[in-house]
Amino acid sequence: MAYILIFITAIFVNNVVLSQFLGICPFLGVSKKVQTALGMSAAVVFVLTLATVVTYLLQKYVLDAFDLGYLQTIAFILVIASLVQLVEIVLKKVSPALYQALGVFLPLITTNCCILGVAILVADGTYNAQGLEPNLLTGVIYAFSTAIGFGLALILFAAIREQLALVNIPKGMQGTSIALIVAGLMAMAFMGFSGVDQGLASLFGL
Repeated sequence: MAYILIFITAIFVNNVVLSQFLGICPFLGVSKKVQTALGMSAAVVFVLTLATVVTYLLQKYVLDAFDLGYLQTIAFILVIASLVQLVEIVLKKVSPALYQALGVFLPLITTNCCILGVAILVADGTYNAQGLEPNLLTGVIYAFSTAIGFGLALILFAAIREQLALVNIPKGMQGTSIALIVAGLMAMAFMGFSGVDQGLASLFGL
């Protein structure tokens, strides 16, 4: 049950975009079309999950073992950049249209603070493991759930923005202005999930 709580908490209660405000750049930049948002979401799920595994092992068996903790940030960025390159190569061959749609935002995953932030939280064991011992398994579940939460917020936001494009919005509110207002309203809506994890934990005696 604790693993399910990690999943629910990462997606709804502590959503990486709407609660922790990480990954705002792609959230605003790749949310004009649902199809593009879906592609970005899939890329983030792949990169974040795989990067968490690699960076956790790198931290535990290389950086900590040889007292090289000060290289954590640059080492993690290099790992993430390599994985993003892999995603770019695959997308370019499998789906050129999606590759073109994502444009500059695909390589920007390399510096997406959502990816780096979660990797550091998992490597340091400072994420909410719902009472379990922070390890590779709980870390991967947390990272995967966080990526799903990012994708959910991005796709919902993109769907709303597609609808807004069909509405007559006052000129002063068009573009980024209305997008930020919608993002704020979504963040407030997700605040309604606060305490759900604690309620479920109490219900199941965790």
